[in-house]
This record gives sequence, C-alpha cells and structure tokens, in this order.
Amino acid sequence: MAVFVRSKRVTDPLDDRVKARIVGRDSVPVGSDSGTDAEEESPCLSDLVFGFLEDHAEAQTFEMESGSENDDDSSPFDPREVVAPLLYPSVDVDQYRTLLISHVSKAVISFACPRSNKAGLRRNVAAVLRDLGHNAAVCRTKWDGSGGLTAGNYEFIDVLRSDKRYIVDLDFSGEFEIARPIDQYNLLLQTLPRVFVGRSEDLKKIVKLICDAAKRSLKSRGLHLPPWRKNRYMQNKWFGPCRRPPAPSPPLPPPPPTAVTVKCRSVGFEAVSDGRFFVRTR
Repeated sequence: MAVFVRSKRVTDPLDDRVKARIVGRDSVPVGSDSGTDAEEESPCLSDLVFGFLEDHAEAQTFEMESGSENDDDSSPFDPREVVAPLLYPSVDVDQYRTLLISHVSKAVISFACPRSNKAGLRRNVAAVLRDLGHNAAVCRTKWDGSGGLTAGNYEFIDVLRSDKRYIVDLDFSGEFEIARPIDQYNLLLQTLPRVFVGRSEDLKKIVKLICDAAKRSLKSRGLHLPPWRKNRYMQNKWFGPCRRPPAPSPPLPPPPPTAVTVKCRSVGFEAVSDGRFFVRTR
C-alpha cells in the first residue's frame, strides 16, 4: 500500500490567524490606520515567505540533478562484462585468430622501437604476416563529412581468410581516450588491449559499447561528446570506404641454367708431319 507523506511547510508552526494575515485573507477595511499598516506590511512578508519556498525548491532540484550526474560511476550496467568476452574469447572458438595473435605479437616485438613510426610499423608487421602465409595488407579508410559526420581517415592492417575478415590495430586502446574520464570508464580502458586482433563483426559491437560508455562519462562531467569520439565517426575508422592494395605477388623463380658448349682450337701454331713446329704469320 502506497503511503503519501506531506512535506512540512514553513507556515506549519503558525496558527490560522497568522497564516490568514500572511496570505492577505485577514484584511482590514480601507480607511483605518491599522488596515493601512497591514496592507503595507503583508505583501512584503508574503513575498519573503513564498520567495523562500521557491528558492528552496530550486535548490533541491539542482541537488537532485547534480546527484544524478555524479552517480554514473555506480551505474548497474558495466560494459566490461560484454566487452571482455568479445576481446578475449576462448581459444577453441577461433583457432585461426589465436594463431594470428601469436604472429602479430612476434612481429610487433621485432620491429617496435622508440624511433619507429606507426606507419612504418604497420607496413613491417603486414609484410611479416604475408611472409608467414597470411593475406594481409595495410588498409586505409577515408570518408567525407556529411550529416553531422566529421571527415577523417585511418589506417590499420586488414587480414582476409576465406569469408572472414580480421582487423589488426596496433594502437587500439589509444583511440578511445577522452578528457576527465570517470572511474568506470578508466577501468574499461584498462580492459582494452594496446594491439587488437579480432573479427570485424566483434569489433563493431566493441566500438559501439565503448562509445556509449564515453558519452556517459563525459555527460557526468558536464562535457559534450566531441564529434571524433561519436560512434558513427569511430565506426568509419575500420568500416568506412576502404582502399586495400592487392597483396604483392611472390617473385618468379630464376630460369634453369642452360648447357653451353665451348669449342676450343689452337691459335698460332700448327703441327707438321715430321714433328716440327712453325709459326704462321698470316
């Protein structure tokens, strides 16, 4: 059974006569001195009382709105519960992905150094993957701005196997950093790997979940979501119009060696029948 409790008012401790005088119901006919004083004082007192009530109500509303924004950390939904299984599935689910992760990790360790640039590292890792038998190439997406979408471009490694597409991103977690993140979003960022290797359909779900979490984090800080962190922009990084160069064909084997017959003859001397030699001058 619902129970309704009336909130206390400032005028509760006053008796009925004083209440009536505050709101102007106990007015005195015009012409008497006391009535004139009451008319001059009553509106001022009434304005003060109701002004206080309005200010108190606005203060409570502001506190409730501020509390609702700052309590996002305690949200019952934790995106890590959904993102983690997509990032780290069981080995038996996709054995090729496990093999690809192993090869990417070795290539990154071999070429990563403080002086290496990101573009060069991507090219080197893609070359190593091709040498190991993967259909890998550096893919570049580029899209124009339209309908609230900011123009941009991005590069990553694209690996094709039969009818499946795998994405290799060498700086994945860095693409989702935002200003003044809340604790829950910081924990989500710590879940993301620096190097991402996974199927394209899983990446779409992961990006959507992270962008929603980023929006909640910024909103709780009173900040707006920048256009380059919106889900539509982030999805275009890996799923926008893509230019994928064809994999270089292996070099042709050298031609087999051919047999060369060399015929030698003597020059300058000729033998005679009696065993003597003579020199031919012409």
